[in-house]
Amino acid sequence: MDDVHQPLPEQRTTLTRRTLTEWATLARLGGPILIAQIAQMANGVIDTVMAGHASAEDLAAVGIGSSLWMPLFLFFMGVLGALQPIISGDNGARAFHRIMPATWQGLYIAAASAVIMIALLVNVQPVLDHLELDRHTAGITQGYLNAFAWGVPALLLMTALRGLTDGLGHTRVIMVFSVLSTLINLPMNYILIYGKLGFPALGGVGCGWATAISNGVAALAMLVYLNRSAAYRRFHLIQDWSAPHRSQLAAILRVGLPIGFTIFVEASMFSVIALFLAPLGPVVVAGHQIALNVVSLLFMLPLSLGMALTLRVAFLTGAGAPDTARLISRSSLILAVAIAGVFALLLYGFSPEIARLYSGEADVQAVTVRLLAFAALFQIADVVQVTCISALRGYKDTRLPMFIMLFSFWGVGLPLGYVLTFTDAIRPAMGAAGFWLGLTGGLATASLLLGWRLFCYRSSASERAPAIG
Repeated sequence: MDDVHQPLPEQRTTLTRRTLTEWATLARLGGPILIAQIAQMANGVIDTVMAGHASAEDLAAVGIGSSLWMPLFLFFMGVLGALQPIISGDNGARAFHRIMPATWQGLYIAAASAVIMIALLVNVQPVLDHLELDRHTAGITQGYLNAFAWGVPALLLMTALRGLTDGLGHTRVIMVFSVLSTLINLPMNYILIYGKLGFPALGGVGCGWATAISNGVAALAMLVYLNRSAAYRRFHLIQDWSAPHRSQLAAILRVGLPIGFTIFVEASMFSVIALFLAPLGPVVVAGHQIALNVVSLLFMLPLSLGMALTLRVAFLTGAGAPDTARLISRSSLILAVAIAGVFALLLYGFSPEIARLYSGEADVQAVTVRLLAFAALFQIADVVQVTCISALRGYKDTRLPMFIMLFSFWGVGLPLGYVLTFTDAIRPAMGAAGFWLGLTGGLATASLLLGWRLFCYRSSASERAPAIG
């Protein structure tokens, strides 16, 4: 076992030292995850900027196409996200014989997910008709998605293989290949969007091909690495092939489907809010999008730490160290609140400067500054909830958290936001700020309920395996 990336806990030491040691382990696991997340986000920024320089229609088409494939991918990514805690737990338990069978079941799920996702993406014309797009933009959107679909198998293959590498504590692997994908995507966009090196100018459709090619090359390179690296000789994909196994597939789906639905619910809620705000005018929508973009960027750090926390809790539970698992899952809340507090101060104290970075229009800046004040509160609640739910995923406890998030977002956050935004039922209508306050209320509810679940949770005996050697 790799004792560098996922060391066994120190038992004979002070509580403070144990806590700091565990936080250091989280940093080692989470740092590469953060870079991978930023690289993946950079791909979206590159696509948007470069498509925008082609034409407004190409920019709109890529934006609409991205809004269609992203929720689907996030759902399947969540389903495959079950592999991380499962394999990390097996790693902690020294149950190495279970790791490759679990990986292969994940690959089968990824293959089935790719078929479903491709079938949906190449048949979105009814959706485009419902959006009443002009024929030219609709054609670019469908062309972009048709091209993007060729890279879907590679994208989901990398997501499944990430379960193996992250589960073993090797979070730098996905970091390297995510950065590689970004480095390929940039020149391919330039060549295919604008028609360089003898290629025709494909506009937004070229953006889809560039993404597909970059995903394909990165996935192929990752496969080669895993089959040739000395670190993975014990876990050889080809030699350790495993046939589909119904109970193993069911175990992954039992953990993964709630994660997928939870992520999809959150993503869809933000899409619904954007639609609700549209009647308030472009200035309000622009300010809202800026505030959301800023919060999303800051969220990458706590999200990455949360993903590392999932791996660590699963490993410790598998290694038969439930006390240390409880220590890191609870003490991480202190770390999360500290991070959230710093971010909240930055959002509140530097909101005018942040607004000016995004827009030169005074009206948009004014809306952005006002929303960032509410985003500061939102940030605190969001960081706490992601820390709690990440720890619970490490325990493979995903079903009840899914219902908690569904209730918090759709039962509290969205209705409260709508009432505060458009009605005088509680106070005079607040406009877009009402949704931010409603979201904060929903996330605060999620934080309290998930925190209660986390502090009351006790892993079953079947989840605790004694350490060997």
